[in-house]
Amino acid sequence: MKQFSKNDVTVVKKEVVFQGYFRMLKYYFTHALFSGGTSKIVERELFERDTAVAVIPYDPVRDQIVMVEQIRVGAFGHDINPWMIELVAGMIEEGELADDVARRELKEETGLDCQRLDKIMSYLVSPGGTSECIDLYIAEIDASQALAIAGLECELEDIRTKVMDVSEAIEHLSQSKFQNGVTIVGLQWLALNHQALKSKWCP
Repeated sequence: MKQFSKNDVTVVKKEVVFQGYFRMLKYYFTHALFSGGTSKIVERELFERDTAVAVIPYDPVRDQIVMVEQIRVGAFGHDINPWMIELVAGMIEEGELADDVARRELKEETGLDCQRLDKIMSYLVSPGGTSECIDLYIAEIDASQALAIAGLECELEDIRTKVMDVSEAIEHLSQSKFQNGVTIVGLQWLALNHQALKSKWCP
């Protein structure tokens, strides 16, 4: 059975349909069909967003993580509290390395320095409609040094930190108390790898 790749897609045309704080593109493309042959021209709008980083700040000595709470406009149209508890995250700007952004966002959003940083994975957030990709990291930190309030005033960030035992975070995850997709993915990874990680970082 053939495995399709980018070589089996032909972009006929691409146009910008909106340019503001974000950008919306419209793609016209054809692609190979599982039954053989090539599709008709498909039209799809795409919310274009670059790669972001997300960081799980983990203290292996105290077995705690540091999460952040801030307002999120995406929740306004839903029956969800817009002040969301989530992982540290931020966009990679042009010319930046993902590792450097992870360290910078950790410092800006929690006041914490990164003692060790490992990349976990990269994944697409919602590939049916946006190009956004997440580089997910785990960072070793000293949770006792987290600032109570953090964020950059120039970016109008108002962030409150929350130090949680890993067991508490995983329990909240199992009770569906997190509504942020990046956070859910990160905590699911932590739940699966917690003991091995703790043994490795704090033998």
